[in-house]
Parts: sequence; C-alpha cells; structure tokens
Amino acid sequence: MDASAQSRGTGGGGAARKPAPKRKEGEKARKAKKARVSRPAFTIQQGEDMILYISNTSSQSEGLLWTSRRKNVSKAKFLKNQKKKKKKVCSKSRLERKTVKEEEEDRFPEEDRWGQLLPEEVLVSIFQMLVVQDGAVPFLCRVSRVCRLWNAAAATLTLWRKVAVSHCWIQPARGQTEKTSNRIKETFTWLAQNRFSQLTDFTLCHWATSVDFALETVSEFCPHLRSVHLSYCRGVTGSGLRSLGLHSRNLQRLNLQHSEFQVEGLVDFLDEHGKQIRQMLFTRSHRNDKVLAAIAVRFMFLCLPAALSSSYRSMCLSLQKGFCPDLELLEVNKKLDSKDTELSVCFQSLQKACPKLKIFRMFNIQIQHKAMRKRGESEAGFPLLDEFCIANTEYSYMTDQVLLDVLFGSTRLRVLDLRGSTRITTFGLAQLPCPKLECLFWGQYFTKNIGFTSVKKNLQLLMEKWGPTLQQLDITNQPFTEADLEVALAFLAQVAEADMLLSLNLSGTKITAQALRPVVERMTSLGYLNLSSCRNLPRGVKKIYRSQEEIQELLTNLH
Repeated sequence: MDASAQSRGTGGGGAARKPAPKRKEGEKARKAKKARVSRPAFTIQQGEDMILYISNTSSQSEGLLWTSRRKNVSKAKFLKNQKKKKKKVCSKSRLERKTVKEEEEDRFPEEDRWGQLLPEEVLVSIFQMLVVQDGAVPFLCRVSRVCRLWNAAAATLTLWRKVAVSHCWIQPARGQTEKTSNRIKETFTWLAQNRFSQLTDFTLCHWATSVDFALETVSEFCPHLRSVHLSYCRGVTGSGLRSLGLHSRNLQRLNLQHSEFQVEGLVDFLDEHGKQIRQMLFTRSHRNDKVLAAIAVRFMFLCLPAALSSSYRSMCLSLQKGFCPDLELLEVNKKLDSKDTELSVCFQSLQKACPKLKIFRMFNIQIQHKAMRKRGESEAGFPLLDEFCIANTEYSYMTDQVLLDVLFGSTRLRVLDLRGSTRITTFGLAQLPCPKLECLFWGQYFTKNIGFTSVKKNLQLLMEKWGPTLQQLDITNQPFTEADLEVALAFLAQVAEADMLLSLNLSGTKITAQALRPVVERMTSLGYLNLSSCRNLPRGVKKIYRSQEEIQELLTNLH
C-alpha cells in the first residue's frame, strides 16, 4: 500500500493531503520567513498636561531604524561595485574633495558652530574663568572631547596650575579591583606627563590607596609644585614624602588635615626639607597626636606629655633645633568625634623656633600653657604675627596673663579670634600691644551648657583702644550690662569713621534700641548686623540683617 492510500485509510473523513516533495541530498531546510513590521516614523508619549511627539528619524535614532537588507550579491559582483566606487572617488580633484573642517561645517548649521568659530585665545580665557570656579578636573577633561579646537584650548598648560583629583573611578564603600587600580594609575600618569608640567597647587581627596604613587608621579613631573593638600587620604608613607623632598624644591605648603600618615616618614621629611616649608596644617586625633607632638610641640612648643614612649621622646628632642625656621602659618584642628582635646603648649619655644610666624590657628583645642622660665629682655615674641586664633566651643584655659605672654611682641596683629575664651576680660585685652586691630571675635559659642563666670564690664575700654580701626566686632552672648553696651556703642559711633565698621554681631546680648540707634545711623558701610536672641529689642527686629538696605529699614523701625 502506498503512502496516499494509507492516509486515506487512517484519516477518516478528512481531506486528502498532497505528498511532501522529497528533499534532495545535502539540501538544508529553509526557514519560513517572518513578516517584519516596519517601525513608525514617530513615537507619542502622553504626560500629565502635554502630548510629546518624538520623531524616530532624528540623527540620534538613525542607526536604530530598521532598513531592508541588501539582497545576496555574488562576491565577484560585489568586488566589481567596490572598484567602481573607488574609481569615482579617485576621479575627483583635490580641490573638489572636502576637508574635515568643511564636513563639520556641512553637518552643523552656522548658529550651532559658535564654539568652533571662536579664536583659541578667547576660548582659553573662558576656560580660565571656569577653571577658577570649578577646578581643572574634571572640567578640562570633558571639554577636550568636544572638538579639535576645544581639545587644543583645554591642553593649554597654564590652565592646569591648580588641580584637585578625587576618587571618582569607583563607587563609595566598594573595594578596588586590580583593573581599576591600574586604570587609575595609567590615567594619572598620562595627566602628569602631558598636562601637569606647570602645576603649582595639587589636592588629593579621599584616596585610600595609591597615595604614594600619586605623590611620586606628581613630584617627578611637576617641578613648579608649591602646595600639596591631602584631604581624607590614607596610606601616606615615607616614600611619597621623600619623593616630594627630592624633586619638589619649591614646595612651601603641606596640608595633611584629616589624613593618616606615617610618623617616621613625616619627621624624616621635615628633618631634611623643613627649611623650605612655610605653611603647615594638621588634624589632631588619637592616631596622629604623637606626630603633632613631634613636629609642632617639641621644636615649637617644647612640652612633652609624660605618656610618650622613649622613641618618640628622642625624636622630639632631635626636633628641638627647629626644622621649620621660616614657618609662617600653623593651623591645628581636631576631629569632630574626638574627645581628647587638651594639649600642653609652651609658647616661648614656639616664639624662639618660629620667629617669622604670621598666622597661628587652633580650633576646638584646649590649650594648657606651660611657661619654662621668665621672659627675657632679648625675646621678641611674634613680631610678625598678623592673626591669632584659639576658637573653642567647649571651654578654654586661656587667661589674660597667658594671652599677654603670647602676644607681648605682636604689634602688627590685625585679627584676634578668642571665641569661647570666658576667662579673658576687657582689662586683659586693653593691655595688648597691638594698636591697629581690625577684627575682634569674642563671642561665646557653646555646644554644652556652660555658665558664665561673672558679668563683664568696661567694654568702653576696647572701643577707646580699637574703635578707629575696628572693622568686624563679635561679642555674641557676652554678659555686659545694658548701660555698659550703651556707653561703649555710643563711644564707637563717635570715634569710628562712617565707612570703617563692616560687621557687628550682638546676638544674645542685652542691647537696647536706644543704644543701637546711633551706631546704625553713623555706620553707613555696615553690611552685616546680627540681633537675634536680643531680648531687650522689640518684636520683628530680632533677626540677622545681611545688606545695607535691610539695615536702613531697621533704622526706620527703631524711630
């Protein structure tokens, strides 16, 4: 029985099927073609209050549109067509061929090509203003990818004099793979070789690894380096600091605040190259407190805690000579979560080791002054000191006598910041030998409930001494009486020039409207006035005034 008969016998009443054609040997089965649906030329998206029509034929989605495939062409025919195309291209003369610049002009309309028509010098000037505001990295790295002109302008070496590099290759709180680390090193090396030849100020932020590599690379390719700032970095060893000392002969500023570094490496660096350092900044914590004692306390303060080990004590003794005799700025702060804030300081050794010191700052550190001996007649103190700051928000051991021992030779002092110093009195301030003080910050800002010792008096003594030169005055929460404030501010309005006082902070004091009126009327240049929490003032007045217009409105309300 043949196949058709079997189908008729087993199919019941169904229709007869034609026998399938026999497939030749070696012939593959062809897949059934599926009908391809063409994509519409637009897309409509409906929002809350609008209907958005998006064309699918734009330049951005051109490559995403479906196009019919070219029919199968034999290889010989395809090569023949390619030869014809080559002949047509070669047949054009050189004058007929378009340059890359002409092709870019044809691609973009004239109103969109303003960035390519600017002279390179103008573009560099624009980049310079943006670099000052936003920094060289990553701004210059991004604009260099716009076009050839912008790339050439961004490659100007004068734009790369101040660079801050943060950890932007990996996500926060994730480990760094070897591939990522190599990519960071390659990119950083390329920037140092091709862009950092005129670098002067370098900042490295939040680097937990490869910090020594960055310091070595920068010091090797940046002969004009003057400032290095390591912010929240870890793993700084002696090799990176040693490389800075060997190659960066112009280095003058070293900022290690909020960074972890090796004690011995930093001491060795200062021992060999400390004479060129002009500015030094640290963060005091339980980890680097011994480093601060070795670098600052011994050769400047010469007061060693008894808990120091013998190795640190010998290291501190070697620093007694003074590794930074030309130091002009010293700034020490502490971590916000640090509980150990007391530090023993001997200012006599600091005055002897750093006679050129101009700025001294210690924030939120309780200084315990320890005098070694009586002051000699030959001692000059700090003759060049311009700013003295010991601001604190908890408590302070600073007294009138200690302040006088520190500033007895500072006749050029312009800025005095004693915020939190409750033991300082007006009589002690009046004895200071600085006749032209411009800024006095004497407010009480406490994060804990600390009461004042007693009511303070004779604010008029400070107005008589510094009233003609005072530009900024802050006596926040100082317990002066109403009568004392009235007399002092009235005297200030008489002796000061109309355009001298710029800022006045009376927050939390017992100032009255009668005492405030002559100062506001007289000081025409006053641009900041803080009257918050002043209980003796009427309602609607107790606030902060940040412009001369607002202060003039206050004057009308006081009348």
